[in-house]
Amino acid sequence: MIITGDDYEYIAFVKARLREQFLMTDLGPLRYFLGIEVSSTSDGFYISQEKNIQDLLARAALGDERTVETPMELNVQLRASDGDPFSDPTRYRHLVGSLVYLAVTRPDISYPVHILSQFVSAPTSVHYSHLLRVLRYLCGTNTHRLFFPHSSSLQLQAYSDAMWASDPSDRRSLFAYCVFLGGSLIAWKTKKQTAVSRSSAETELRGMALLTAEVTWLRWLLTDFGFSVTTPTTLLSDSTGAISIARDLVKHELTKHIGLDPSFVCASV
Repeated sequence: MIITGDDYEYIAFVKARLREQFLMTDLGPLRYFLGIEVSSTSDGFYISQEKNIQDLLARAALGDERTVETPMELNVQLRASDGDPFSDPTRYRHLVGSLVYLAVTRPDISYPVHILSQFVSAPTSVHYSHLLRVLRYLCGTNTHRLFFPHSSSLQLQAYSDAMWASDPSDRRSLFAYCVFLGGSLIAWKTKKQTAVSRSSAETELRGMALLTAEVTWLRWLLTDFGFSVTTPTTLLSDSTGAISIARDLVKHELTKHIGLDPSFVCASV
């Protein structure tokens, strides 16, 4: 159990009441929780999973300490039929499952983990080779950490991007977003869209709509925590089609096959 707040006397009171009802031990300031390491400094907090990465690399038994600069090669499109069936699918599932949890503190592997997790039911030798690349990337970056500064502002800023028809098997698009609270990265996701988009503008707008919903929820959450969010949240996207539609809703060629996403985004604005 983690107890947090800015009233240390009340935290001590809560701990005392809990000890009256339950057999518990006070472990002091937060340092390690469910595999996540927390380091506190005068400037802020660092969050990492260095020990988990070391344990995962030990279980993977790579055989050498070669590293790579990126977790996945550029413009790779994996298919279910690539390569021969992998001889030990349970091993593949175990390693991918461990990577899914590591992505809680490592947004840089979110994209390859999303791709590789699609093949856990029937992995092939090609999929496993790309999995080993992610592990070699982690071997060279196991000390990377997320930093949450004490002086960070409470201004939200969001970024959205999408890859149109990126999945070669069903032509569905991939979208990703990240949200910063001041200088702190607090939310990110990489996910395949549920419908096939007929243009890159539609793909980008679907991603923007999903990110708009996430930002709306985060603004409500900050309000529940007692922080009044009165300034607009900046949502940045590199879609020229989305920018054109936002400026002029009668862009018929861009909107004739798109549903409610543009209206939802504009209404939120």
